[in-house]
Amino acid sequence: MAAYFFQRLLQMIPTLFGVILLVFLLFNWVGGDPAYVLAGKFSNPEDIANIRRQLGLDQPLYIQFGIFLRQVLTFDYGLSWSTQEPVSHIFLTRLGPSIALLLPMLILETFIGIAIALAVAYVRDSWIDRTLTLTTTAAMSISLLIYIIVGQYFFAFVLGWFPVQGWANHGQSWLRYAVLPILLGLAVSLAPAIRLYRTFILEEMGQDYVRTARAKGLSETRVMLVHVLRNASIPIITNVLSSLPGLLIGAFLLERFFSIPGIGREVIMAVERSDFPVIKAITVSVATATMVFNLLADCAYQWVDPRVKLS
Repeated sequence: MAAYFFQRLLQMIPTLFGVILLVFLLFNWVGGDPAYVLAGKFSNPEDIANIRRQLGLDQPLYIQFGIFLRQVLTFDYGLSWSTQEPVSHIFLTRLGPSIALLLPMLILETFIGIAIALAVAYVRDSWIDRTLTLTTTAAMSISLLIYIIVGQYFFAFVLGWFPVQGWANHGQSWLRYAVLPILLGLAVSLAPAIRLYRTFILEEMGQDYVRTARAKGLSETRVMLVHVLRNASIPIITNVLSSLPGLLIGAFLLERFFSIPGIGREVIMAVERSDFPVIKAITVSVATATMVFNLLADCAYQWVDPRVKLS
């Protein structure tokens, strides 16, 4: 396990280097000249030349790439072009609200989705299974925007159970503002999770080892919870861990409509303002997190099923 872990870490280095190089080329060639973006509409050549000198854009391309590589390694992307706030401070302060919103949503989605998927797989092809399949299909066809608009109107304006907007970084106030967006996000994400986990479980229920376990006289509950769920947990782990990098980019619509100061809202504002340092920091961070969580998923396979060999 340790040898495999360090081997994968070494393999991540050239991959991450390629991501950094690609981001650098895209923002320097496709994104246009940042000096013109910062100078604004009413600028003169002297202002543009001064901005290029301050940003190091008058240096050769390899020196500019070295500067960007140092920024990635030190997590110091300089100042935001729009707010003049350190990018690292923006990222760290906005990450908390996004995690506070999305992590409970992911945990609830996983456990509730697995429980419902096990239940409907146990009574597969019954009217309960068919009804749930139709319900989840209909739920997946509705946009998150509809859930947000209807949820805010009904639960906030009509019933007055939750506040529409606002956020606090500590204590009971945070929980008060987070409940409604978490419930609305869960309503959207739960339907595809149930369909996916149901497919994984049904695929395992058709295997020979399940028929052997039943032939030995094991109870259906033990067969489902011990044998079927354990073998179906590998693709479930893959799905859950592949969702974790999404915590770093937040929930765009939820954060925008509920005025949550998270990463998702910050990404939208950075794109609107052409705030390249913020966009580059989040892009590289998400790419790094994706590789790390993929490695953790591979290691988790052997923990769940020792028969899995990592090589």
